[in-house]
Amino acid sequence: MRMYDLIEKKKHGGSLTRQELHDMVQGFVAGEIPDYQMAAMLMAVYFKGMGQEEITDLTLEMAASGDMVDLSGIQGVKVDKHSTGGVGDKTTLVIGPLVASLGVKVAKMSGRGLGHTGGTVDKLESIPGFETAIPRERFFEIVNETGIAVIGQSGNMVPADKKLYALRDVTATVDSIPLIASSIMSKKIAAGSDGIVLDVKTGSGAFMKDLEDAIALAKEMVAIGTGAGRTCCALITDMDTPLGLAVGNSLEVEEAIETLKGQGPEDLTEVCLQLAAHMLFMAGKGDVNTCYEVARKALLDGRGLKTLAAMVKAQGGDPSYILEPERFEKAACSFRVLAEEEGYITRIDTAACGIASVMLGAGRSRKEDRLDYTAGMHLYKRYGDFVAKGDVIAVLYASRKELFAEASKKLLSAYTIGKEPSEKKKLVYARVTKDQVTRF
Repeated sequence: MRMYDLIEKKKHGGSLTRQELHDMVQGFVAGEIPDYQMAAMLMAVYFKGMGQEEITDLTLEMAASGDMVDLSGIQGVKVDKHSTGGVGDKTTLVIGPLVASLGVKVAKMSGRGLGHTGGTVDKLESIPGFETAIPRERFFEIVNETGIAVIGQSGNMVPADKKLYALRDVTATVDSIPLIASSIMSKKIAAGSDGIVLDVKTGSGAFMKDLEDAIALAKEMVAIGTGAGRTCCALITDMDTPLGLAVGNSLEVEEAIETLKGQGPEDLTEVCLQLAAHMLFMAGKGDVNTCYEVARKALLDGRGLKTLAAMVKAQGGDPSYILEPERFEKAACSFRVLAEEEGYITRIDTAACGIASVMLGAGRSRKEDRLDYTAGMHLYKRYGDFVAKGDVIAVLYASRKELFAEASKKLLSAYTIGKEPSEKKKLVYARVTKDQVTRF
């Protein structure tokens, strides 16, 4: 195989065979194919696209480029959830324990935050003592004991994606649906779960700003999962406003705990129940409506909270923080952000909210940045709310007062205030299965 010939083939709209994709992925990971040739291939894919079989084959070859996790040592059906990322998205902290408390195993590998989106691993590490890097054997033991464990991704899982994403990032080929879909699904397939529920975000804080683009991406990912022998579905959920009221690592853990007590924000609670219902459905626990009611009752009776505490203890964390969240360390400084005019909040630039939280120390601009687990914000005024001039929109938290000036400007810039209220937004826009797209 000559990489030149594969580039030429794709440039003219041809489909690459499974063997050609195998040779290309293996050669790139081994360093035998230079970046400049793979960059040319990525641009050819960007303009010419890929067929469904071709995308599935690429995904499977990427998944097989490193460690493939065999979850057969874990008893029962294993179901995973993946979110395409957002601001205030702490759903894993709620639905993982909730679903596990209902008899479905959740063996989850999660990532860290980068840019304006938060990461589940960072949030969990705000719990004193919690370990996200544990041996695989112990990982399996914890899932069998408690029903759930959440760890960081293995250093040798899907090395092809790590190299390809770094190249896509500097060649303006990130926003290619075949490449996005294969990147996400290669990691999910390598992680080994039987069923996968995809939470595809859309809106100002999401990668896919447009609903139709989000649906197109979801269709590709569900088709890949199905083609790889997994049970798979996707929900298209709103990320045009932050999810819940808290943004920041320990702040989001506290909000997840309140949600597991049945006292969380309405939007976060509803999205979590919808995702949990579909995870239970994937595991064969009944139809979606039945599973929704089962999940709702489990949320109210505290089973999920007990499971979260058990997982935290098993992974070296202090479970008293789950049962008494007031124990979390508080930020040294706080600052109230006030409305500068009167009216209705008609738009919130969610990405700008996330960037403001990064400016406070809650996220990373670079991989090596250290996090302040206490930093972030509580939002007191949401989309559709009426505000008077001088009302508190949000309270910011940081370790140093000097961080507030720029962060508060950024947050204020995220809010658009108008004279008339806007239409209420949907929380879930559509469900995508292998057979159909159902819009709500």
